[in-house]
Amino acid sequence: MIPISEAIRIILEQAKPLPTERINLSEALGRVLAEEIIADSDLPPFDRAQMDGYAVRSSDLLTVPARLRVVGESAAGRGWHSTVNEGEAVRIMTGAPVPAGSDSVQKVEVTSEADEVVLINEATRPGQFIVPRASEIRKGEKVLFAGEEINAAMMAMLASFGYAEVLVSCRPRVAVLATGTELVKVNEKPSADQIRDSNTYSLSAYAQLTGATVERLPLAGDDPEVLKREIADAVRRFDVLVLSGGVSMGVYDFTKTALHSLGAEIFFERVSLRPGKPTVFARLGQTLVFGLPGNPVSVSVTFNLFARTALRAMQGRKVAPMKEELAVLEREVKGAVERASYLPAQLETDVEGRLLAKPLKWGGSSDFVAFARATALLIVPAGLRSVEAGAIVRVVRLPG
Repeated sequence: MIPISEAIRIILEQAKPLPTERINLSEALGRVLAEEIIADSDLPPFDRAQMDGYAVRSSDLLTVPARLRVVGESAAGRGWHSTVNEGEAVRIMTGAPVPAGSDSVQKVEVTSEADEVVLINEATRPGQFIVPRASEIRKGEKVLFAGEEINAAMMAMLASFGYAEVLVSCRPRVAVLATGTELVKVNEKPSADQIRDSNTYSLSAYAQLTGATVERLPLAGDDPEVLKREIADAVRRFDVLVLSGGVSMGVYDFTKTALHSLGAEIFFERVSLRPGKPTVFARLGQTLVFGLPGNPVSVSVTFNLFARTALRAMQGRKVAPMKEELAVLEREVKGAVERASYLPAQLETDVEGRLLAKPLKWGGSSDFVAFARATALLIVPAGLRSVEAGAIVRVVRLPG
């Protein structure tokens, strides 16, 4: 049984970056950048007006009210490209280029215009209501970096700097396979000794949230030959195979046996974790294989700690897969002496701005109904039988 930190170290060592591909910008949302993004122009590309009003020379407004001759108009996309001289003003719109010669903008609310003469009732200071050229970014500067996930705001940045196509990491191809004779399809009525398959749906959803493409494979039951065929076929077509069930020590737990017989290199098969001790990580050919416990809560915890870590690393994501935060524990929780506990919790912020961790009442690793309300995992280190209310605890947020 190895510590969680050692398991993650091994996984990161084995999770090699995937190839890259260049895709259309319209398809880039949620993908992981594989190149640095460089500004191809200053932003803004000119001195830009922040207000509707008049571009003026502040020296002409030392005494107000002042009358200035209106000599032109500058609008967004249609600037006025002459020079503002002494005693002159240019009518200007928000976002328009500020003409040469002027050093400030006065808002229209404190002016009145008639017969091409504007009366300005308040003085200006140099730079007033002007966004200077290149004040946001200079041409040639790096604005985004490889390993960042492209979000909606970044799409605007990519478009503004002319990236009609972007280089991104390929999506990991993930297969999800559930074992166990007790499982039936979701559209079937279970008999007295059966349950519907739920793990492949939660695993598929979690994998998609990491950016992977996912295929749910047919249920394998507890037939070792069927399981071996499914595994052998999957490793020819997928980058990662995630199995649920069959990894413990029971008579019908065939996952490790199947992996051994196919020649897989098994890196670990038990982790000091509650829930989720019987977790297997292996490589078969070029495919990473995760054998996760069958209980729904265990499968969710172990996927997010381990498989999600691998899938993110394969895409070159820079942000830590399960970034820990500190929170105040709302009520006492029980731990385990021999293993670290990752318990379902909800996070809230109190009136003082503190992050609160609210442990959920749950019936153990099969209680997927309670776990469905969890937004985070509350960490109780190994060796602690309990943690009192009010203690500072570590938490990790669940995706989605």
